[in-house]
Amino acid sequence: MAQFHDAPSEYLEMMRAALPLYDELQGQVVGATAGLEVSRILDLGCGTGETSRRCLEAHLGAVVVAVDASEQMAQLASAGLGGRCRALTRRLEDALPPGAFELVVSALAVHHLDGPGKADLFRRIRASLAPGGRFVLGDVIEPEAPVSRPTPLDRSIDLPDRLPDLVAWLAQADFRPEVRWAREDLVVIVASPV
Repeated sequence: MAQFHDAPSEYLEMMRAALPLYDELQGQVVGATAGLEVSRILDLGCGTGETSRRCLEAHLGAVVVAVDASEQMAQLASAGLGGRCRALTRRLEDALPPGAFELVVSALAVHHLDGPGKADLFRRIRASLAPGGRFVLGDVIEPEAPVSRPTPLDRSIDLPDRLPDLVAWLAQADFRPEVRWAREDLVVIVASPV
């Protein structure tokens, strides 16, 4: 997927232009959080905070810890979300912020990890969830068949995997994964602890 960290202020507009299903994916991620009592959210790969913003609108009593590898992106997320957001500059490979989270979300970020990196992240997410918590992953996958509008990727840094592999790694991390939405080469998976 095209990288937009060089122009954080234009990120959302650029994402929508490059990925016509961007808003639908975001809506599906947030929709998959419904019915959950949430006080603390962890957003992995927060970008400018779009997923965090939508989750906070859906869970009015919650606060979010937003993590991004780009300091500029983390600062934009924090500025846009006010006192309900604590943004940290960290890579997905780094230790997750401490504490238990009722909700962990990630939209269009985990595909930057290789297979073993994804499996490791899923284990760490599982360990960070509060009892009854939920992990919602919205991301690009390697489709089984050609799609009409593939997500633009940079194969040097975008490493999507096949859906069965993601599901298997989530199950190995003691999650019960369920595909909630799939369009083209994008999916939303809800992973609940076993």
